Amino acid sequence: MQQRQILKQMQRMQSDLAAAQKELEEATVEGIAGGGAVKVVATGAQVVRSIKISKDAVDPEDVGMLEDLVLVAVNDALDKSRELSSNRMGRVAAGLNLPPGLF
Repeated sequence: MQQRQILKQMQRMQSDLAAAQKELEEATVEGIAGGGAVKVVATGAQVVRSIKISKDAVDPEDVGMLEDLVLVAVNDALDKSRELSSNRMGRVAAGLNLPPGLF
Protein backbone atom coordinates (compact mmCIF):
# COMPACT_ATOMS: atom_id res chain seq x y z
CA MET A 1 0.00 0.00 0.00
CA GLN A 2 1.26 3.41 -0.83
CA GLN A 3 1.97 5.81 1.96
CA ARG A 4 -0.74 8.18 0.72
CA GLN A 5 -3.37 5.42 0.80
CA ILE A 6 -2.35 4.46 4.32
CA LEU A 7 -2.61 8.08 5.44
CA LYS A 8 -6.09 8.39 3.89
CA GLN A 9 -7.19 5.20 5.62
CA MET A 10 -5.85 6.45 8.97
CA GLN A 11 -7.64 9.78 8.56
CA ARG A 12 -10.88 7.99 7.72
CA MET A 13 -10.42 5.73 10.74
CA GLN A 14 -9.92 8.75 13.03
CA SER A 15 -13.04 10.38 11.63
CA ASP A 16 -15.09 7.19 11.94
CA LEU A 17 -13.89 6.60 15.50
CA ALA A 18 -14.71 10.18 16.52
CA ALA A 19 -18.21 9.83 15.05
CA ALA A 20 -18.70 6.49 16.82
CA GLN A 21 -17.56 7.94 20.15
CA LYS A 22 -19.95 10.88 19.79
CA GLU A 23 -22.77 8.48 18.94
CA LEU A 24 -21.96 6.40 22.03
CA GLU A 25 -21.95 9.49 24.26
CA GLU A 26 -25.48 10.30 23.09
CA ALA A 27 -26.91 6.77 22.98
CA THR A 28 -28.53 5.38 26.12
CA VAL A 29 -29.34 1.95 27.48
CA GLU A 30 -31.48 0.94 30.44
CA GLY A 31 -30.62 -1.55 33.14
CA ILE A 32 -33.37 -2.91 35.37
CA ALA A 33 -33.68 -4.98 38.52
CA GLY A 34 -36.50 -6.26 40.65
CA GLY A 35 -38.92 -6.43 37.75
CA GLY A 36 -38.45 -2.72 37.07
CA ALA A 37 -38.35 -1.58 40.70
CA VAL A 38 -34.95 -0.03 39.96
CA LYS A 39 -34.07 1.43 36.56
CA VAL A 40 -30.69 2.83 35.57
CA VAL A 41 -30.00 4.78 32.38
CA ALA A 42 -26.41 4.88 31.13
CA THR A 43 -24.78 6.18 27.98
CA GLY A 44 -22.86 4.08 25.48
CA ALA A 45 -19.77 5.71 27.00
CA GLN A 46 -20.49 4.02 30.37
CA VAL A 47 -21.74 7.15 32.13
CA VAL A 48 -24.73 6.63 34.44
CA ARG A 49 -27.29 9.34 33.65
CA SER A 50 -30.12 8.48 36.03
CA ILE A 51 -31.39 6.05 38.62
CA LYS A 52 -35.12 5.62 39.27
CA ILE A 53 -36.36 3.71 42.29
CA SER A 54 -39.98 2.65 42.74
CA LYS A 55 -41.53 3.50 46.10
CA ASP A 56 -42.37 -0.19 46.42
CA ALA A 57 -38.64 -1.01 46.48
CA VAL A 58 -38.00 1.20 49.52
CA ASP A 59 -38.25 -0.74 52.77
CA PRO A 60 -36.49 0.96 55.71
CA GLU A 61 -36.26 -2.46 57.37
CA ASP A 62 -34.37 -3.97 54.40
CA VAL A 63 -31.94 -1.39 53.00
CA GLY A 64 -29.66 -4.22 51.87
CA MET A 65 -32.26 -5.41 49.36
CA LEU A 66 -32.48 -1.94 47.81
CA GLU A 67 -28.70 -1.71 47.65
CA ASP A 68 -28.59 -5.07 45.86
CA LEU A 69 -31.25 -3.98 43.37
CA VAL A 70 -29.38 -0.77 42.60
CA LEU A 71 -26.14 -2.70 42.12
CA VAL A 72 -27.80 -5.21 39.78
CA ALA A 73 -29.47 -2.45 37.73
CA VAL A 74 -26.23 -0.43 37.42
CA ASN A 75 -24.27 -3.49 36.33
CA ASP A 76 -27.02 -4.43 33.86
CA ALA A 77 -26.91 -0.95 32.33
CA LEU A 78 -23.11 -0.93 32.13
CA ASP A 79 -23.07 -4.41 30.54
CA LYS A 80 -25.53 -3.20 27.90
CA SER A 81 -23.46 -0.06 27.41
CA ARG A 82 -20.28 -2.07 26.83
CA GLU A 83 -22.14 -4.32 24.37
CA LEU A 84 -23.42 -1.28 22.48
CA SER A 85 -19.90 0.17 22.40
CA SER A 86 -18.39 -3.09 21.23
CA ASN A 87 -20.95 -3.46 18.43
CA ARG A 88 -20.51 0.13 17.25
CA MET A 89 -16.72 0.04 17.33
CA GLY A 90 -16.80 -3.36 15.63
CA ARG A 91 -18.72 -1.84 12.72
CA VAL A 92 -16.10 0.90 12.42
CA ALA A 93 -13.27 -1.65 12.47
CA ALA A 94 -15.04 -3.89 9.94
CA GLY A 95 -14.86 -1.11 7.36
CA LEU A 96 -11.10 -0.81 7.74
CA ASN A 97 -10.16 -4.31 6.56
CA LEU A 98 -7.86 -4.82 9.55
CA PRO A 99 -6.51 -8.22 10.52
CA PRO A 100 -8.74 -10.08 13.04
CA GLY A 101 -8.06 -9.24 16.69
CA LEU A 102 -6.25 -5.98 15.91
CA PHE A 103 -9.13 -3.72 16.96
